[in-house]
Amino acid sequence: MRVPLSWLREYVRLPEPVDATEVGRRFTAAGLEVESLESVGHDIRGVVVAQVLSIEELTGLKKPIRYCRVAVSEAQLDAPPHEASGVICGAVNFVVGDRVALALPGAVLAGGLAVGTRRTYGHISEGMICSASELAIGDDHTGIMVLPPDAPLGADFVAYAKLRDEVFEIAVTPDRGYAVSVRGLARELASAYEAPFTDPAATALPTRPCSAGPWTTSDRTCTGPASPTRPPATVSCCERSATSTRPPAPRSGWRSGWPAAGCGRCRWPWT
Repeated sequence: MRVPLSWLREYVRLPEPVDATEVGRRFTAAGLEVESLESVGHDIRGVVVAQVLSIEELTGLKKPIRYCRVAVSEAQLDAPPHEASGVICGAVNFVVGDRVALALPGAVLAGGLAVGTRRTYGHISEGMICSASELAIGDDHTGIMVLPPDAPLGADFVAYAKLRDEVFEIAVTPDRGYAVSVRGLARELASAYEAPFTDPAATALPTRPCSAGPWTTSDRTCTGPASPTRPPATVSCCERSATSTRPPAPRSGWRSGWPAAGCGRCRWPWT
């Protein structure tokens, strides 16, 4: 079971500062062996949020190539576009005004790929506009990653996207099936730290959980006689909050005194 520390912290209020090694030790002490602890996103640096100011389509080439001017600060937005940094890019899935992840000269991408300044296609390219695969957050390399328009200009992209994390690989034994969920691991971690736990499943039932029909408690009640296996008469069990998934069929098909369809809890017919 692989689980990021940031996901666990959504449900467990761990004491600050959080030590991933100590978290792994407590998992192991609780019987959940941590096979590995991997730091992700820490090898990427020098990538910032930028905005595309202009796009020049280069012609006479066998593939689409664009020369883009990009801004990394509010001051560059107000300055003439030709004063901003220029970058060569082969992707065509973005337009002027889009915000993108820009690797500046000297940046390092996933896998240790260093980015510098180079002359290519008759222009000086000062960095690289990145795709999701180059930032190790996806497999898509068909185009660059377009960010939301409210992405903070000039911000460190790794911090903005929260890419830095610690990922645990936990060996789960067959008798601890609950530990194949983030909820189960978070609950175990909260117990190990004696920390507050927010259960994602602790939500109130909706007022009308069944969308199959308009029935409510006031409309229908169960009228079967009481017995050790059947509830007494007028039990309001027609909300069908947990078991019934469809409206009752007509009262037909009686077998051994039981209706073909009725209340999902006591199986007595609707009246």
